[in-house]
Amino acid sequence: MASERPILLVEDNPDDEALTLHALSRNRITSPVVVAHDGVEAVEYLFSTGSRAGQPLPPLPAVVLLDLKLPRIDGLEVLRRIRADQRTALLPVVVLTTSREPLDLAQAYRLGANSYIRKPVDFDRFERAIGLIGHYWLELNESTETVARGAY
Repeated sequence: MASERPILLVEDNPDDEALTLHALSRNRITSPVVVAHDGVEAVEYLFSTGSRAGQPLPPLPAVVLLDLKLPRIDGLEVLRRIRADQRTALLPVVVLTTSREPLDLAQAYRLGANSYIRKPVDFDRFERAIGLIGHYWLELNESTETVARGAY
């Protein structure tokens, strides 16, 4: 199953990145995946700023898989910036984190996360969770892309 639009994976841990990419593949989710290794890379990718300044805006991702504990700009600030911009305000954002902090959970939802999922430690459970996320957001969910483009 593939979407024309990419998945944006915002993940600083190389092991979690590799596990997520492997789990997507094992679930036959063939959408392109753009990886941002910290919050700055994610913001630069979405808004063509910083190292991407002057480049055309990329297509909006079908979904953002966002870790919270990121260097340079944390995941909550990335989420805040996504929701503050009209172009990305409706973008589906799934927080995918190891954080068990109730404050992180509450703040993520206050800032507009569409979902908050704790990364399972067991790979089989992690693989299943990634499959469910991918199939839901890429196959079942009605995209806001039309609304985001102003074609409503």
